[in-house]
Amino acid sequence: MAKTQIVSVIAAHPDDEILGCGGVIAGHVAKGDQVHVLILAEGITSRDGMADRGKCQADLSELAKAAHKANDILGVTSLTLQNLPDNRMDSLDRLDVIKMVEAFVQANASTVVYTHHAGDVNIDHRRIHEAVVTACRPIPGQRVSTLLFFEVASSTEWQPPVSAPVFAPNWFVDISAHLSSKLAALNAYASEMRPWPHARSVQALEHLARWRGATIGVAAAEAFILGRYIHKADR
Repeated sequence: MAKTQIVSVIAAHPDDEILGCGGVIAGHVAKGDQVHVLILAEGITSRDGMADRGKCQADLSELAKAAHKANDILGVTSLTLQNLPDNRMDSLDRLDVIKMVEAFVQANASTVVYTHHAGDVNIDHRRIHEAVVTACRPIPGQRVSTLLFFEVASSTEWQPPVSAPVFAPNWFVDISAHLSSKLAALNAYASEMRPWPHARSVQALEHLARWRGATIGVAAAEAFILGRYIHKADR
């Protein structure tokens, strides 16, 4: 019988966690694993007319409600929403972000961590990638043994291949049984989705899952880059 795992999903903005690994989250939950989700930025104040946080509290509240609804659909163990400034993660002290991530991973005793790819267009994605890699460094006593980087439609594929590391997946997870849950969770984020043929439309996300599945011979999949895997033999 497979051992249960403690999983952390660390994302920049509300909806990134579903875009990147919503199907995998549902799969972990179905196996009885704990899944803890951390979303670091508030996700709104970089938008036109939204710079004054005091004037967009209703929008922030609605986005937070959408995040809880989406993650409830998948059955996550916990969802933590932080309030770091949207698309301004490069204005923060990196150490402060690292310590937030480190505290989260340690508090949950996580063994598996999913986060952003290093080469995304979005600056918050890149800064969080760096923070997670640092927080999960393999020092003595580190519990994290699997570190995986996901793609986020409308950021990962928008980066020109000459500008940053290319997303070249080498780890695929069959989500055929959980695609409907991922799509339902995306629909809970209606305000964040865009109409087809935008890359962040529900239709595009289904096409991506079907394509990632077809590349490995299954109905639907999510793709990742393996950052680190430490095999711990049973004693």
